[in-house]
Amino acid sequence: MVALTDPETPMDIALAEARAAMDRGEVPVGAAVVLDGAIIARDGNRTIERDDPTAHAEMLVIRAAAGAVGSQRLTGADLYVTLEPCAMCAAAISFARIRRLYFGADDPKSGGVDHGPRFFSLGTCHHAPEVYSGIAESESAALLRRFFAERR
Repeated sequence: MVALTDPETPMDIALAEARAAMDRGEVPVGAAVVLDGAIIARDGNRTIERDDPTAHAEMLVIRAAAGAVGSQRLTGADLYVTLEPCAMCAAAISFARIRRLYFGADDPKSGGVDHGPRFFSLGTCHHAPEVYSGIAESESAALLRRFFAERR
């Protein structure tokens, strides 16, 4: 666990992880899990590095946080991520019982929270976190635009 320092925010940490992912050639998405005022997990996308389509930042930090607390349930934990989670990640957030989800940029193409299937509003969703969007949205979106512009 790493205590947060003023004025560092969990989204600052998620953005740092997104930049690190971009440096690795990954889509720049970063995430951090906070529990009781401490970062218990942080990472960025690693799908290419691990040859694993499920190695999204959210999935990696949920797995690490569950291991850190010794439980599949992360009740009371908050997740910060730089991009709207996809449907797969939204399902994992629900299954982990994440308390609050904070995300940066919208993802109209692949998002699963405010776009696409809107997972948390489905009748089959057992747990829906509180959702707060637009946190560091411009910086999150700028990283993504820069990443994809460099590949075109």
